[in-house]
Amino acid sequence: MKEAIITDINGLYTDVTIVSDAEFGVTQLYEIPTSEYDHDTPAHETPEPVLVGYRVAVPVPAGLFKPHFDLVTWNAWQDAVLEAQSDYADELHDWREQWAEGEKQGPEPVYTPPVQPDNLWVEGLTPEEIAELTKPGEQTEVEKLKFENEALKKLIEDKDRENKNALFEIYSILLGGE
Repeated sequence: MKEAIITDINGLYTDVTIVSDAEFGVTQLYEIPTSEYDHDTPAHETPEPVLVGYRVAVPVPAGLFKPHFDLVTWNAWQDAVLEAQSDYADELHDWREQWAEGEKQGPEPVYTPPVQPDNLWVEGLTPEEIAELTKPGEQTEVEKLKFENEALKKLIEDKDRENKNALFEIYSILLGGE
């Protein structure tokens, strides 16, 4: 099991969840609106699901104040992967046709995927916001309380994550897993 990050629809970090080690990439998260139907909507029709965020199984690099997943870069890389797969399939098809026709052919084509970009997670705060967060000097009582509150929230999140992992391990053991 490993951590995946829940983001909003803009790619900003909102939460953490546990996923299978085999999960990779980006999964769209949808919700069905629960608002009242208008009077013109037939009772048997359900509303369309609405995109509310993403589950990102790509590790977040250390040092980001407010992680932001770059969905544009991710989608461009996914397009490049699909194009490389298509090119490989075409090359392999041509190579096999040459083989079937008894023509001289070179070595069998090898699929080479494009390298995953390093910059999928970027900083979600502006340099000014980071400077404000990290400026030295005397903090007001409110700033001190905000800092302590954030530290406590982080501690609670970490403990919650540890508890989820422990519960999952217990659950796995009870089901006869390792």
